[in-house]
Amino acid sequence: MKVNSAEQALEILQDNDVIWCQSMAATPYKLLEGLKNVAVSRQNLTLLQLHTEYSEPLNDPALKGHLRQRAFFVGASTRKAVNDGLADYVPIFLSEIPKLFRSGEQPLNAAIIQVSPPDKHGNCSLGISVEATRAALQVAEKVIAWVNPKMPRTHGDALVPLSRFDRYFVEEAELPLHQQPPQNETTKKIGEQVASLIDDGDCLQMGIGAIPDATLGCLGNHKDLGIHTEMFSDGVLPLVESGVINNSRKRKHRGRIVTTFAMGSQRLYDFVDDNQEVFFLDVEYTNDTSVIRQNKQVMSINSALQVDLSGQVCADSIGTKIYSGVGGQMDFVRGASLSEGGRSVIALPSTACGGTVSRISSLLAPGAGVVTTRAHVHYIVTEHGIANLRARSMTERARALIDIAAPQFREQLAREAYNDWGLTV
Repeated sequence: MKVNSAEQALEILQDNDVIWCQSMAATPYKLLEGLKNVAVSRQNLTLLQLHTEYSEPLNDPALKGHLRQRAFFVGASTRKAVNDGLADYVPIFLSEIPKLFRSGEQPLNAAIIQVSPPDKHGNCSLGISVEATRAALQVAEKVIAWVNPKMPRTHGDALVPLSRFDRYFVEEAELPLHQQPPQNETTKKIGEQVASLIDDGDCLQMGIGAIPDATLGCLGNHKDLGIHTEMFSDGVLPLVESGVINNSRKRKHRGRIVTTFAMGSQRLYDFVDDNQEVFFLDVEYTNDTSVIRQNKQVMSINSALQVDLSGQVCADSIGTKIYSGVGGQMDFVRGASLSEGGRSVIALPSTACGGTVSRISSLLAPGAGVVTTRAHVHYIVTEHGIANLRARSMTERARALIDIAAPQFREQLAREAYNDWGLTV
């Protein structure tokens, strides 16, 4: 049923409803604006989500008892609310979220989404973010949609018929943009180090940010690279245009970029619009290690907040303060390691807080979340070099990590390796 506004569309929500919100750059933020107003007349609504854009209005303490956010991944819009106790964080592998819905372990009363206008067959598209939303649409009792003419039509698992919507409204508005971050000497050096590990024919997984972009910027002389990833951004576009990324050696979806969401500039959104060379697929599939491993030479490139001298990787919190989420890091670290010729990289600057804190530490901060275990870690990369930790002893790991730490912290780390771990490096 077509209605005139977000608030009218949301009127079908009832007390105690559990609602899934499509996320990333496809966040239906017009519906979230309406949800704040509707929620005050409801009790005990729960909003499930990944990283959302423009969702700050839902952090209002006045919504206590009416609506509570439950985030499987924390972003800028929800970080303060989570750490202030106004919202909840659920650590989980991204690949597992659709399973929660499909199995019924996580009941869903409703889903709110943002889609493209229908084609001549009455089918809309989830556009630039399929992630767990496809699974949510399969089980949700009620589906509420914002039809936005600005949303690209994408291929793969993005199709959803207009008839699936219980209520929808049409409004044209801009999509959230994520501009490429500026490069500095540190990120350029890290990008060069990571690029030195990439071979012709590799199938890449990488995220968003200065380090992935710096890495991609060093790959202009490579050949026959492929993409099977959780997400991608603008950094891949020059390599696609030059033919460096052609997906010709992939075993799964040869000739196509495989992803589950995209976030970047309008140029990126224009690139994926009606582009059959890009498949947006269910995250239960894209992040399934049994799928990832079928491609040869999978190269997984992810980031971290802190790494200890045993190789434990903290990627979702700064001590006890939640910063992001588990996401798909371990899905791809493990998938890459099972791939024929596959490798995984964790790349991070060696310091934080203006060079006053070493991000390679003897011990993780109390409460730090281990996302990639020391048994799974392979390469750790900073601007100072590459540490290969696969099949290395504790002493060898500590020595290799100290060698790529910032020089001003190496002597201290060597002392702490002995005092904390009994290791002589």
